[in-house]
Amino acid sequence: MASSSELGCVYAALILHDDGVAVEEDKIKTLLDTAKVEYEPFWPGLFSKALESVSIGDLVSNIGSGGGGAAPAAAAPAAGGAAAPAAAAPEPEPEPEESDED
Repeated sequence: MASSSELGCVYAALILHDDGVAVEEDKIKTLLDTAKVEYEPFWPGLFSKALESVSIGDLVSNIGSGGGGAAPAAAAPAAGGAAAPAAAAPEPEPEPEESDED
């Protein structure tokens, strides 16, 4: 679970991004101080450095996409043996919904 310091920095970064302001350490500190959030002094700098090369808009819009990257490679063969090719199971076709027209 994230600490209140971390959550405060996340919310501050989202607020700054939403307002079209660059996410910088001093601006995160200002928001946290204004909101009276207690935080460890290293968090604002850590967040600003981590987000300087990332598009926050892309992060926010891809939260629920579930795309964790490329598909995993085939499993390595067991010691001393060749791996058999895996057969892909066909996905079942969804059944059409029945309408309640009378």
